[in-house]
Amino acid sequence: MNNSVRSTARLLAAGLRALLVLTVVCGVVYPLVVTGIAQAAFHDKANGSEVKAGGKSAGSERLGQTYTLDTKDRDGNPLPDPTYFQPRASAAGASTENTRYHLVVSGASNLAADSKVLLDDVEQRRADVAEFNGVSPSTVPVDALTASASGLDPDISPAYARLQADRVAKANHLPAATVRKLVEDHTDGRVLGFMGEERVNVLKLNIALRELAKG
Repeated sequence: MNNSVRSTARLLAAGLRALLVLTVVCGVVYPLVVTGIAQAAFHDKANGSEVKAGGKSAGSERLGQTYTLDTKDRDGNPLPDPTYFQPRASAAGASTENTRYHLVVSGASNLAADSKVLLDDVEQRRADVAEFNGVSPSTVPVDALTASASGLDPDISPAYARLQADRVAKANHLPAATVRKLVEDHTDGRVLGFMGEERVNVLKLNIALRELAKG
């Protein structure tokens, strides 16, 4: 009986020591090492890819955000601000109170390609984008008609940025050619030259636009 008790006590002591060691190694040492490496080698990414403007945080280049007016349409949705480049549509949080980038959730509409609801949404977006920018509906690019899988896409296609350039220039009293060049200057190429598509980060573009408008 005494041997059994001593054996159990030794096992419990060994288990407790293992728990304490693993807690220190996995819960303290490892996170500190990984965090240190991340801060040293990938400082910007480790801190959320923060973008600053005027010395203040303007957002993350990895997360889309809205540029709207205080006024709302008949459905209660904030109207887009014509002085800014607009991002892609977002379906994230459409079933909750969080909509259009004011989010704590991420996701797509999950509608099938032949869904009438999706097709109606696409046609409505086509009409809205064309009217807002004063262009023909046939010129509206695909990324302006569909929401991204995450609902938080920070980028738009160069085609969509160029389509908005004249409207943005007029709203900010800037030469159209100057705004078009701003778009070209903020167009990022394919990753490693062959992966993905060319893209324009809306946040960075709008920060540069504000600086240009102030000048």
